[in-house]
Amino acid sequence: MLLSFEDTHYAFAMASICVAVFIHTPFGSGTVLHFCGICLPAQLSGRFNAKLVQKILSPCCGGSARCRTQASVYINRAATPYRRAAVNTVSYCPNSLCTGTADAADVEVYGPEVARVARAFHQGFDRYAPTPLVRLKNLAHELGLGEILVKDESQRFGLNAFKVLGGSYAVARYLARRLDLPMSRVSPQLLRSAEVHEQLGKITLVTATDGNHGRGVAWTAQQLGMGATVFMPAGSAPVRAENIRKTGAQCTITDLNYDDTVRLAMQHAQETDGVLVQDTAWDGYEEVPLWIMQGYTTLALEADEQWRDCGLRPPTHIFLQAGVGSFAAAVLGYFAAVWGDAAPQVITVEPQAADCFFRSFMAGNSAPRAVSGHMRTIMAGLACGEPSSLCWPLLRDRAVGGLSCHDVVAANGMRILAAPLPGDSPVCSGESGAAPLGAIEQIMKNPQMQDARQALRLDAASRILLFSTEGDTSPELYRQIVWYGRCAGVEAGWPS
Repeated sequence: MLLSFEDTHYAFAMASICVAVFIHTPFGSGTVLHFCGICLPAQLSGRFNAKLVQKILSPCCGGSARCRTQASVYINRAATPYRRAAVNTVSYCPNSLCTGTADAADVEVYGPEVARVARAFHQGFDRYAPTPLVRLKNLAHELGLGEILVKDESQRFGLNAFKVLGGSYAVARYLARRLDLPMSRVSPQLLRSAEVHEQLGKITLVTATDGNHGRGVAWTAQQLGMGATVFMPAGSAPVRAENIRKTGAQCTITDLNYDDTVRLAMQHAQETDGVLVQDTAWDGYEEVPLWIMQGYTTLALEADEQWRDCGLRPPTHIFLQAGVGSFAAAVLGYFAAVWGDAAPQVITVEPQAADCFFRSFMAGNSAPRAVSGHMRTIMAGLACGEPSSLCWPLLRDRAVGGLSCHDVVAANGMRILAAPLPGDSPVCSGESGAAPLGAIEQIMKNPQMQDARQALRLDAASRILLFSTEGDTSPELYRQIVWYGRCAGVEAGWPS
């Protein structure tokens, strides 16, 4: 049980006193579980005696002998971020199911030829431009790495996220089939034409989303003169719903979790003769999700070309955010198709509250694991509990491992990107977008992460490619984290 009392406005001026019981867990030596604790504001120079410790512990564990004898008091300050014994911020699990390339799932459907077709369609939109690949040379040196390059998707089509690449391409593929046309002849201009609208009649796109995918589908509907209906899970940021409505789409925030919201969208599409454009797959629904994943390969192709233009040796590691797995599997598939046996190592990154791939790797068999309930995390775009049936085989066979991250990891990544070292350029990165960089910083700086560092072979020869998948899609939350230090007090288990 964890009880905490927080005032984020004093996060950097006050210390936190954390009373915790430590027990060993199966995750390895040196890893601890925060069994019970209380966080109290205190003066930095304060002193605390055993009686006060027992008094603090009494409400949460009855002052039991076990708590009295095993409790320790830590004075944790924002200036010493690596005294994080009370909460496990990052867990790494190697993927024992990784088979290499010999018997792995096929990746040619995400290869460069497919990516060039997808990009050709995206180039038909007036606002198309490759998003920047930002080289963080000084940060790489600070962390003891060779290179860190981050692709900044906050600048994609003015929508602040990459997701539109998948939804727009899937809609184009669907319409191309109805028109009996090859994709080489399909463009946004054609699809919005009066002739096509007369031929196909009224079309309404339906989807479920944590925000970015739904906005991309709604924007596509607006661009092509269609209708859109979008459902969002409980806890979705109202500003994200409002951005969707600004495109003319209908948008409803439900009282369901993400996976149940997907089922609601599917039912609505069936009842209203709508076109379901969903970025997760299940048995009997895999064609549209495949098209969405192929749309994502546009950004992988751009990143590949931009990396080569920098004159660098190929990346050694790619850390990829995994919700249902569509983005991670598509990017993995592209680079595996391009590089074959020399492809970079891929590591998935997930929030602790929704780490279905991490749990699947831990299980160590061919069946994926799911996470249920309301998955409370600031990383809304990754709050998905069920792996996509299309993505699991690729990530099972080719990802070398997975990271499960506390919210503070994503928050730290946001702050690092927003306020870079001198000589590096800033990147406005949202909660899901910054999680991989936050995880890397923790792995490289935290002495407790030495085993993960060695297992992943992260050192001065490592060249890391990251994708900041979103900008400040929820501006208020972004400011709370970057300006005011929300999620800075992980030592005491502060709520996110």
